[in-house]
Amino acid sequence: MTTGEISVGAKSSASVLNFVRGATGPLIGLILLCVFLSLTTDTFLTVRNFLNVMDQVTVLGVMAVGMTLVILIGGIDLSVGSVLALSGMVMGYLGNNLGWPFGIAIVAALIASALCGAVSGLMITRLNMPAFIATLAMMSIARGIASIITNGEQIVGFPDWFSNLAIIRHFGVLTVTVAVMIAIVAVAWIVLTFRPSGRALYAIGGSAEVARLAGIDVRETTLFVYMLCAVAAGLAGVILSARLDSAQPSSGIGYELDTIAAVVIGGASLSGGIGGIGGTVVGVLIIGFLRNGLNLLQVSPFVQQVIIGVVIAIAVAADTIRRKHK
Repeated sequence: MTTGEISVGAKSSASVLNFVRGATGPLIGLILLCVFLSLTTDTFLTVRNFLNVMDQVTVLGVMAVGMTLVILIGGIDLSVGSVLALSGMVMGYLGNNLGWPFGIAIVAALIASALCGAVSGLMITRLNMPAFIATLAMMSIARGIASIITNGEQIVGFPDWFSNLAIIRHFGVLTVTVAVMIAIVAVAWIVLTFRPSGRALYAIGGSAEVARLAGIDVRETTLFVYMLCAVAAGLAGVILSARLDSAQPSSGIGYELDTIAAVVIGGASLSGGIGGIGGTVVGVLIIGFLRNGLNLLQVSPFVQQVIIGVVIAIAVAADTIRRKHK
């Protein structure tokens, strides 16, 4: 091996470590999980299975990026699953029932999602409501509106080009939906790592009062973060609709728990100020590979719920212990 090859390898390793900075423990857990599943199943360690897992975690991955921003400022958003459903229903109703151009229907769905985030953010920043209560209220409101749109009925049969976004693998590898998730992850990581606006989120999570005294507009930033989280949930609703070729008002039930779990498993602190996109990606992959592996091992879905619950409990306990030591 030449000196140049060693240098390139070292730079690549450094880049990976920089991406998952602060999430070394979860990364080790992900590697051990993959090793275990590779030894216990015949089909886990295949390209086809890996690509299938990537398709399956796309919705969770997009939502988790938005949730990371919220948790970094010390907040929480319980409405993302309902906003996902509302986005899909708005898009389907405008595009299928009213005959709008489907591209415009998608934009309208994202705008509706942003409005949900804006309302949640205003309740938190202007009415001083706890984030838990404000987003719990929005969870009910968004789910109700999603059901009202078609009186609880699903919308099926979207344009072929739209469904193909989640089906056709370009270059035999990536679907458009997976590419969108990767792009969102990359942009979020760059902003949080290199931009002052990203570092401001860590400051707010560390101490909102200190951040305010440092010149950061805490209220406006908080409002914007909740809007971004809602837009991410809305985009996840569009992606899910493309995968299922349908939109249902019951979509996304329980997704908020999986989303929060992915962020926490990835090393983020629920008290704010600690975490990152790299850790969130690791958390998303842990949940994705764990579910995929348990299915390959033919583990009962009920047992899977117990196992994933235990993993979440361990992650939160680790966060609590880490904060006590600090």
